Amino acid sequence: MNVPLLDLKAQYRSIQAEIDTALLRVVASQSFILGPEVEELERNIASLVGVSHAIGVSSGTDALLLSLMALGIGPGDGVIVPTFSFFATAGVVARLHAVPLFVDIDPRTYNIDPAKAVQALRKHGSGCRVKAIIPVHLFGQSAEMDPLMDFAAAHGLAVVEDAAQAIGARYRDGRRVGSIGTTGCFSFFPSKNLGAFGDGGVITTNDEELAHRMRIMRVHGAEKQYHHTVVGGNFRLDAIQAAILNVKLPHLGEWSRARKRNAEYYNRRFIEAGAAERCGVTVFDKNNEILLPASVYEDSGIPEVHIYNQYCIRVRNRDGLVQHLKGKGIGCAVYYPVPFHKQECFRDVPSSREQFPVSDAVSETILALPVYPELSDPMKDYVVETVLSHLRP
Repeated sequence: MNVPLLDLKAQYRSIQAEIDTALLRVVASQSFILGPEVEELERNIASLVGVSHAIGVSSGTDALLLSLMALGIGPGDGVIVPTFSFFATAGVVARLHAVPLFVDIDPRTYNIDPAKAVQALRKHGSGCRVKAIIPVHLFGQSAEMDPLMDFAAAHGLAVVEDAAQAIGARYRDGRRVGSIGTTGCFSFFPSKNLGAFGDGGVITTNDEELAHRMRIMRVHGAEKQYHHTVVGGNFRLDAIQAAILNVKLPHLGEWSRARKRNAEYYNRRFIEAGAAERCGVTVFDKNNEILLPASVYEDSGIPEVHIYNQYCIRVRNRDGLVQHLKGKGIGCAVYYPVPFHKQECFRDVPSSREQFPVSDAVSETILALPVYPELSDPMKDYVVETVLSHLRP
């Protein structure tokens, strides 16, 4: 049996008629950049997230970059970021010649540790003007936002939520990610829960002045064509991607619920097999050969507190398991093998010389298994049995 890490063809088959109609509509219009399709998507995303403004942009990376540019982040400014995330989180800071201040993560959620963020400001705040923090809602689960927002308010920091992997996810109090900070940044990369047929992204905010500035800056800083009030960039979302996303958006809730059911199925099977004791354990021992992902807000009773953009377990002999799974036709991936503080391009960043034991341990043991909505029970059983056969030959 073959079980890919992600099967986008299966998703396309389920909505092909709707998608094809939308594509032909855009082609017939010959209006490909911004326009009514993008405006409709912006209204839909603003409604979903629960904000006043949504600004369609060219990618999730550009959503982060444009947010920082509009907030005036520049050379010498400090931006607090977790050291364990996709490269764009720190890369956009460096592109603006600002200084990323790396912070370790919570061992259960893999999101930024609020206490470590406070320490980073105390340790490095005298060396630069710290202006922002970027909490990442990694793998589809919200970071611990209340202490981060209190911390940001106390020190005058902007909060740019990296919600690239978490569209539709909620915090413990029911608020959607992307509605809590100064801005929320989402990616529509094809592998995301809400994926386009190429790159795309969106920024959400309740700040009207900031939204206006970002709309101008996404078209090279021109509010009126050929009249540039600021220097921006080419950060526009195209109409074809917006039309596809407008078709997919009504299905997002069910797709997220299916991902959650698949994650819970894995959890139950691994626990029943005696390979794991419960979710959220962070120490390997005889009762925990596999460390299962935590859903830390589950007890709140709020739905969609984890949308499982990825289902990530931890195992000690990770590389051996990867080879075993691939040999059996099962897709898997390592998110992420090299934390920022170990990246060659950040070797001169002062905070990279600190110790980040949790990120180091997670990067050496984490592994994503297939969790996409179209998985059948036999496919999930095959994944579980193949993992267990490697751990217990």
